[in-house]
Amino acid sequence: MPEYLAWLYFQQITAPTEKDIMAKRNTAMALLALMFWSTATAHGEEALVAVAANYAGAFDAIAKSFSEKTGHTIVRSTGSTGKLYAQITQGAPFDVLLAGDSQTPERLGIEGYAIADSRFTYAFGKLALWSKQEVPVWQDPKAALTARSTLKLAIANPELAPYGAAARETLQTMGLWELLQPKLVMGENIGQTFAMVETGGAQTGFVALSALISPERPAGGSHWTVPQEMYSPIRQDAILLLAGKDNPAAVAFLVFIKGEAARKISASFGYDSK
Repeated sequence: MPEYLAWLYFQQITAPTEKDIMAKRNTAMALLALMFWSTATAHGEEALVAVAANYAGAFDAIAKSFSEKTGHTIVRSTGSTGKLYAQITQGAPFDVLLAGDSQTPERLGIEGYAIADSRFTYAFGKLALWSKQEVPVWQDPKAALTARSTLKLAIANPELAPYGAAARETLQTMGLWELLQPKLVMGENIGQTFAMVETGGAQTGFVALSALISPERPAGGSHWTVPQEMYSPIRQDAILLLAGKDNPAAVAFLVFIKGEAARKISASFGYDSK
């Protein structure tokens, strides 16, 4: 049974110690190969995956590769991690969550909405300050943020989106959080923040670096990649939700996103895997 093989593999690669993982590696890889062969030759299943807005571009590329290899179909629902959490706790039938943080999947596991032991880190995100104006923001980010020409500064809502929390932390580190309050406009998620800058609703904005270096649609303008020491690491975790525990497509997708092919796609969008 493909789902049994997928779950067995999943359990093995999330073993509690590195020693155990290495000891079972060969067996796990053999099971993975057999699982892909079985699912590719069988009728494909469908999984509904809730995805943090920052990861949408990378996710689409990964989901396409997964479907080609397995025959399964992946349907994406995108939003801020906070909104996705609310939808899950209110009964939304998502099978998998790819969050923009690590706290939300952990919380869902504790509260009984997800399989706690299935949680793992699939990516580390990076924050960038972006402007479509002529002046290169990377030369002097502080000057760009405080310039008279910067009438509006877009960030994601720090209470809903991890990238918004990182933006707030960056501004606090720079000593500009209080000073720039009159300029702030907030998007519900990092995708909305990107759209504000792209459409001219804000002159600058803190966005996901992945949105600026997407291999499919690189952004124009100029950007400053915020040094990691200015904000807490954006560790993004995935978890299998209760609705997906018996769904072979959901289980197989979590296996796939841990693999080398998915990690290469993720890296091409600017994400680190560790």
